[in-house]
Amino acid sequence: MNEVDTARGVADRLLDAQVQWLLDEVSGDRFAEVVARDVAAALEVAGTVDAGEVVEVEHLEQTVATLVDKVGGSAALADTVGLFADAVYDSIATNEDHTLGELVEREPVEALLQKIVDMHQTQERVLERLTDSPLVATVAAKFVDKLVGDFVEVNRQRAEKIPGMGTLMSLGQSAADRARKVAESNTILGDIAGKGAMYALKRTNSAIREMLRDAPVHDATMEFWDLHADEPISGLREYLTAQDLRELVLLCYRIAVTTREKEYFGLLVAECVQVCHEKYRDHTLAALLAELGLTGEDIVAEILRYGPAVVEAAKRDGVLAGLIRERLEPYYYTDEVLRILAPTTR
Repeated sequence: MNEVDTARGVADRLLDAQVQWLLDEVSGDRFAEVVARDVAAALEVAGTVDAGEVVEVEHLEQTVATLVDKVGGSAALADTVGLFADAVYDSIATNEDHTLGELVEREPVEALLQKIVDMHQTQERVLERLTDSPLVATVAAKFVDKLVGDFVEVNRQRAEKIPGMGTLMSLGQSAADRARKVAESNTILGDIAGKGAMYALKRTNSAIREMLRDAPVHDATMEFWDLHADEPISGLREYLTAQDLRELVLLCYRIAVTTREKEYFGLLVAECVQVCHEKYRDHTLAALLAELGLTGEDIVAEILRYGPAVVEAAKRDGVLAGLIRERLEPYYYTDEVLRILAPTTR
């Protein structure tokens, strides 16, 4: 046996020894010790490195864009959205142990409602834009017409109880019907009706403004909330069916998926990334983890939650040992290592 063959034999034995040593490092109780040691070492290094040193804003933008594009539009997410909706509905439908008030606290709901009521500029702008829509004006006109019609009908029923008034009311209704038919076939009267619709919309808008600013909308809405807060969550299913929930979720998902494809959405994401990068670039990586609420113990716990099962599965049939050997073998058979090992054979 020549010197090179002898050196390769020594390399084989060293390779076997290191493969076994690494397997022992990730087996049993030793795995937890190794994870704790390595996480602590990594965090120690992270405490000396600023985020801005290792994360360029351009790279971060590309990473976030990839996540939004690939994960947001992934087949797995598309397939599970509807399943999630069904699972939520099934849970709601059977849950009698918790109330809505336990799930959502009253204070933030009240604060949100108060903020919406106080957003007068938003209300003014929305109501102003509504007047630009002829269809909305028509709806408002029908709404006002319905209120007036109901009022007239109630009074008609009362009047008919008086002798002789029923015939008079009938004649008045016939005349009104004929006038309406003439108006519908007359362009000038049609224009007047259109202006009337816009007037009805403006009156409706005015009523909405007064209601939001003067009427106890806040108290009335919170009273509505309180009526449901003490009821079981299962009562929410009375508002929609399982199919309704599934379709609503899928429609919202479709909006999200199609929105993420737009250029402007990409600009929004890039701007948010730049803001975060600017805010945290001078933080060390360890401090950034702390800002996220993560500690070394949390990281260790998560690794140990899944790691042992993954390692044990990989060790079956020698798969993990084969992978380790495949990575290390080229090193042990390099000319430099064999030259180092050759003298040991003399």
